[in-house]
Amino acid sequence: MFDIHSHILPGIDDGAKDLKESLALLKMAQDDGITHIVATPHIHIGRFNNSSKMLAQGITSLKDEALAAGINLKLAVAAEVRLDIELMALIMSDQLPFIGASGSTNYLLLELPHSHVPQGYDKFINWLSNRNIKVIVPHPERNRDIQANPFYIERLKQLGCDFQLTASSIEGAWGDTAKAISIDMLQKGLVSYVASDAHSVKRRPPILSNAKKLVADLIGEFEAENLFVNNPQRLTESLFDE
Repeated sequence: MFDIHSHILPGIDDGAKDLKESLALLKMAQDDGITHIVATPHIHIGRFNNSSKMLAQGITSLKDEALAAGINLKLAVAAEVRLDIELMALIMSDQLPFIGASGSTNYLLLELPHSHVPQGYDKFINWLSNRNIKVIVPHPERNRDIQANPFYIERLKQLGCDFQLTASSIEGAWGDTAKAISIDMLQKGLVSYVASDAHSVKRRPPILSNAKKLVADLIGEFEAENLFVNNPQRLTESLFDE
């Protein structure tokens, strides 16, 4: 399985607090059957001011430490970028790490605030689209505005966005509403990826296998393989050094 959303770089955001926890997360992922994992630290202007250079250095160091610890996962880095008008300057100066590329199109993991869908989100997504940047919206099922008004899912789809569910949402860890939205989106074929959004060993571990079984029971083995392996593999092909 490919995990395209995780916070495994140590001490860089609200994910792994140190190298020991990073390596523990990687070991858990490997034991769960994950073969490739993308570190996606937050870029959240004013809170987590991470840069492409910092992230590149961080993943290089973590690869060395993982190898020394006997962990054989393939590692790559991108970012989970919080929607903010100030991102325009970073995009114009080519300073944002994308999670994938296909032809002339770059893919951006663009996080909405958890509490709401901000005004002007549609204009910003169109602005990105005009620059050949396609948005992947992570964990839409956990956004409070979307929970209150699922119309936003339809609107985001109309804007050309893809969706990535959190594996533990499908299991019910984020509440009944998030689970119901996840199941509805899966049944309607609106989901392109499922990922762990791993942050910590105890609270938010990098486990995908349980959700994959649930998805297979819900919409079939073929579609589950697409969501957990084939789609994320195609998306992140340019990130991994095979």
